[in-house]
Amino acid sequence: MSLAGVYLPVTTPFDDSGAVDYGAFRDNLNEWLNHPISGLVIAGSTGEAPLLTAEELFGLVESAAGLARGREVVVGVGAESTAAVIENTRRVADLGATAVLVRSPCYYLPAMLPGVLFDHFTVVADASPVPVLVYDIPKFVPVQMDAQLVGRLVEHPNIVGLKDSSGDLKRLAGFADACGPNGDVLVGAGSIFHGALNAGAVGGILGLGLIAARSCCDLFEAWHEGRTAEAGAIQERVGPVHRKIVGQLGIGGVKAAMDQLGLVGGRPRPPLRPLNEAGTEVVRAVLRTAGLGAAVAVQ
Repeated sequence: MSLAGVYLPVTTPFDDSGAVDYGAFRDNLNEWLNHPISGLVIAGSTGEAPLLTAEELFGLVESAAGLARGREVVVGVGAESTAAVIENTRRVADLGATAVLVRSPCYYLPAMLPGVLFDHFTVVADASPVPVLVYDIPKFVPVQMDAQLVGRLVEHPNIVGLKDSSGDLKRLAGFADACGPNGDVLVGAGSIFHGALNAGAVGGILGLGLIAARSCCDLFEAWHEGRTAEAGAIQERVGPVHRKIVGQLGIGGVKAAMDQLGLVGGRPRPPLRPLNEAGTEVVRAVLRTAGLGAAVAVQ
């Protein structure tokens, strides 16, 4: 499985009652799939995965798989027990997932030593009917995932790589070196997408892409074709969108930006809160500065 390109960690829209709005979900996917993305990521951090029930997760996967137009459908299946991850993995694979994204368990943080993590991921990979992508996101899962461990993990034939959401280029480069030819690295921080490609990443799972899908795809294409200056210029234009909306305002900011661009963002699920009017005005200003607006949706 090649992981090269741009993947979108899609949001989960909710209706006025707080239930998942599957119609709005499908509408958003159909818009994003008009761009040359490599795949969709369902139930990642931006998709509010920890706030979804199992049945909601499975409904989202089934909807996405039916619309994917041949793109990859990667599904977040992280849980605290190895058995639960395996159960989720098998179920989403049956529903059409083409790969799974697996975070480290973290509730019993002091026990999550490298040997424990190695066993967890390899047992999951042994049981998974689809390829496994390891998910490192220190902001939310403070488990020490070092390059040596990742290098060992990608020796497993069913572990295809790592998503690094640390935002640290040096750390990402270390992961890429450790993976070598055995696995790919995807970056999660859109603010460093160009730098990450230069540091060894093969693509990105980018919350930024939910707001600026065309720009992210154009950046990747320019980099891939050796048009470095063009790729750098795109990064300079959209980097602040990641930093000021995705990074600083979180899911509420991403959803507010989507609303401004004609997509269905809506309210996050409690306990997360939507932006207030001041936050929404920040989003509008950032989008205007980057040349993004309803008339040029998801550029």
